Amino acid sequence: MQKLRKQLDELESFIPQLEVRNDAISASTVGWQIEHDLLVISSVIEGVKRSDPTKYKWRFKPLKYVILWRGVIPRGKVGAPKIVTPGEITQETLRAHVALCRERVEELENVEAGNYFTHPFFGDLKKKETFRFLYVHSEHHLKIIREMLAN
Repeated sequence: MQKLRKQLDELESFIPQLEVRNDAISASTVGWQIEHDLLVISSVIEGVKRSDPTKYKWRFKPLKYVILWRGVIPRGKVGAPKIVTPGEITQETLRAHVALCRERVEELENVEAGNYFTHPFFGDLKKKETFRFLYVHSEHHLKIIREMLAN
């Protein structure tokens, strides 16, 4: 969980560069990358909190294990679902969303281990796997941002 907190700090540090775009790396802006990641963190944690552990269904999903084990999401293979596609982005909205995500990360720590969320490709992820997914997903977008700003 500490890793996810550090990632939120890093995302927040990039807010002043929200308008930066580097088409060689991504068609989106730094702000879009930040907001998308925050939308994922927020919505996933809300899903975990609302879940009913008795309805959890384990299924072997090779892709889930490869990505979560390796810690790398391939670029450009899947587009963001509409629910986590950013709308209007400002420094103020990003800062408020970072603060909300910090609160939700704390809430996730207090959720029962059996709670889960259902990922469209990975299936049901219990709390521990959810933390790993959020870390891997955030790192994916942080790498994109770092590259966008390095060039």
